[in-house]
Amino acid sequence: MVETETIVDPQPSKEEEAANGNEEQMPDVQKPSDDSDSDSDSEDETQAKAQTEALELELYNNPSNYDAYVQYIKLLRKQGDIDKLRQAREAMSALFPLSPEMWREWAKDETTMCSGEDAFPAVEKLYERGLSDYMSVALWCDYLNFVQEYDASVRECSALGISKARDLFERAITAAGLHVAEGGNIWELYREFEQAIFLTIEETDSEAREKQIQRIRNLFHRQLSVPLVDMTSTLLTYKAWEADQGATVDVNSSNCDGLPSHFVSAYHKALGMLNARADFEEKISKKDVDNAERLQEFMTYLKFEQSSGDPARVNILYERAITEFPISSDLWLDYTRYLDKTFKASKIVRDVYNRATRNCPWVGDLWVCYLLCLERCHSSEEELSSVFEKSLQCTFSSFDEYLNVFLTRVDELRRRISASTQVEDGMDYAVIRDIFQRASDYLSPHLKNTDSFLRMHSYWARLESKLGKNMIAARGVWESLLKISGSMLEAWQGYIAMEIEMGHINEARSLYKRCYSKRFAGTGSEEICHLWVRFEREYGSLEDFDLAVQKVTPRLQELQLFKLQQQNQTVSAPTDERENLVGKNVKEKRKPVLSSLDKQSPAKRRKDLDQQNNKAYGNDKGKGRHLAEANEIAQVHDSKEDSTSTKETKNHSPIKPVIYNDQCTAFISNLSLQATEKDLRSFFSDVGGVVAIRILTDKDKRPRGLAYVDFSDDAHLAAAVEKNKQSLLGKRLSIARSDPQRGRGKKPAGRSTKFDRGTADNRRSNAGELESQVSVETSKGGRGPQPHSASQERGDDVQLIGKNTFAMPRNVRALGFPSRNKAQSEEAKEVEDENPKSNDEFRKMFLKG
Repeated sequence: MVETETIVDPQPSKEEEAANGNEEQMPDVQKPSDDSDSDSDSEDETQAKAQTEALELELYNNPSNYDAYVQYIKLLRKQGDIDKLRQAREAMSALFPLSPEMWREWAKDETTMCSGEDAFPAVEKLYERGLSDYMSVALWCDYLNFVQEYDASVRECSALGISKARDLFERAITAAGLHVAEGGNIWELYREFEQAIFLTIEETDSEAREKQIQRIRNLFHRQLSVPLVDMTSTLLTYKAWEADQGATVDVNSSNCDGLPSHFVSAYHKALGMLNARADFEEKISKKDVDNAERLQEFMTYLKFEQSSGDPARVNILYERAITEFPISSDLWLDYTRYLDKTFKASKIVRDVYNRATRNCPWVGDLWVCYLLCLERCHSSEEELSSVFEKSLQCTFSSFDEYLNVFLTRVDELRRRISASTQVEDGMDYAVIRDIFQRASDYLSPHLKNTDSFLRMHSYWARLESKLGKNMIAARGVWESLLKISGSMLEAWQGYIAMEIEMGHINEARSLYKRCYSKRFAGTGSEEICHLWVRFEREYGSLEDFDLAVQKVTPRLQELQLFKLQQQNQTVSAPTDERENLVGKNVKEKRKPVLSSLDKQSPAKRRKDLDQQNNKAYGNDKGKGRHLAEANEIAQVHDSKEDSTSTKETKNHSPIKPVIYNDQCTAFISNLSLQATEKDLRSFFSDVGGVVAIRILTDKDKRPRGLAYVDFSDDAHLAAAVEKNKQSLLGKRLSIARSDPQRGRGKKPAGRSTKFDRGTADNRRSNAGELESQVSVETSKGGRGPQPHSASQERGDDVQLIGKNTFAMPRNVRALGFPSRNKAQSEEAKEVEDENPKSNDEFRKMFLKG
């Protein structure tokens, strides 16, 4: 704490005034001034007024500015503004513990400004408040002198006054009498008080005089049995006093000849203790060393005292350290831990926790231990609630500290409600529910998707079901958590575990059905599938088990494919190799193998598709992808066939990225050529659920202004489609649900060809033709999406369309297409809508010609 200046005597004599002309005076004492100093005084007053206004403004804007309060109080004392000075001190005391020097100034100022017996209780109360903040021998001495001087009953040595004074002295001895360096001052005041009482006893009352002499002797013995500085000087004073009482002792010698043996033994023991502590006292009393070094010396001294096993001496030393380092959180934590272990539940411990939280309100652990201490002391619900609310008004270093405070309060309420036989006032479960709700509302933006936040909701749900007897409310807790942290596998597992523990198997099964298709971090997606199968094995019927296997098998296959896709993104085949691979198999693609598939059964169709793909691609890297697509078209759910497909997929990596989920894919057109995958993820961040993004490029890796975005489920896809026509990088995007089946629509009568069927079955193998009927591109001039043919799209490049269309150079128009410059008639439009002709049809046309 910042030290403040000490006020001089309120009514100094002329000699003192001359000697101390530069010292501060009380407001009611004015120094004489002459006319020559009037201008200087006026400037000083103006400057002081400006400083006062600046400090008042600062405290208005920042009431927790400790240093500003200290400077403000100093300035008001100089100006003599009594009312403002009182208000400032009260305001500061309400926020901070004041240093012993500030309490001494305040008490002395009030003593000077308030005369009469009516002012005594107010000043006495100030001393008591000051002693509750820090242990200070100087403040105790001021308090003791004030009581002896201003308390009429003590001043008159009445029985009541003497009893009151002795009680106060004993309190001072207990609080600070063991202070090695300064404790002797309190013992000396105590002896002087008792000696003053002895002088008031009549000489004729020998019994009372003898009793008082014995009281004074006991005080000497008590003081000399405690290790304090200047013990030798105190021993000489004691021997001189004994000589006055008629004892035969050598008053000039420091030996103990002629003194009682029990006293001599205690004295030598105390002297040995003092010598053992002399080095520690010297180190902590150094003022020219760094504070961190001094604090470390205190901690070393404390360890020594703790090893000695005297709790009173350890407590005094902690208080001395706290007074020197009041905002050291480590020191307060160490002090309170020692008290918890030594004194358990007591008023001493509770008071120390109160002071600790006033000095270091930003330490959450202190508030937690304070609440536990109040519970051990069986404090009232009102006091516990008050401390809890105060803790929430503090600023902690982390939100986990707030959570710890919330849970400590819940723990206390749970224990009290469980142990009580009858409901206390305000002690029902609704209080716990309210605290949990406040914690969730406050912490959810900061702790969502964390284990600590999950544990809090798990605890909450369990109390709702067990203590609150409300299963609906317990489920509501989990549902609220899923809205906040639904991407955490542990949240679903906790919810399911509660349902299983309560015996609600059907509800647990429903939760598995809700979450098995969700994407979780790491291997969580696979783990939840396996957990569902295990759950059905242990709790479900055979039908339930078969259904779970039927559901999770394609899901696991899908996850495996996606995993392989991610692994092979950095090891993808060169573009030329892919083009050569496609050209190598063009003839096989053109074979009319699928012409008879319409007449085949689904099982036969699937078998033929597998054989066709195996033949076309052999053992190349694209085999796994085409097998997966064939399985998806045939909608195979048999577990044996699915496992076979998974095995094949592991052996063959895809050439091109596979489509994650056709049913949950958005098709993006009019995309800026500068747009990246990061830009699209940012664009759909408010929608969420983005699984994969594919920006289409030509063979030279130049963007085409088209993209596909895969979403985890249909709900996220629907939300993404709602963003249609919104702008990204200056382009208004066209967003539509991807529908690969649109290329399989009905053809004009008489135009159904092998080309149509072949193209429809092969669309999914090329991401560039998934939207064959709505292909668009963004021109360099910034025009919107426009229809285009294959030759218009590629320019000089060559493009393969479907399975039966041959390559067409840019400057050669296919037969059957009208000229660009010729007006389009209805017949020309019909011809332009037709599909390109196959090789066989062209041969027949040339033969006829």
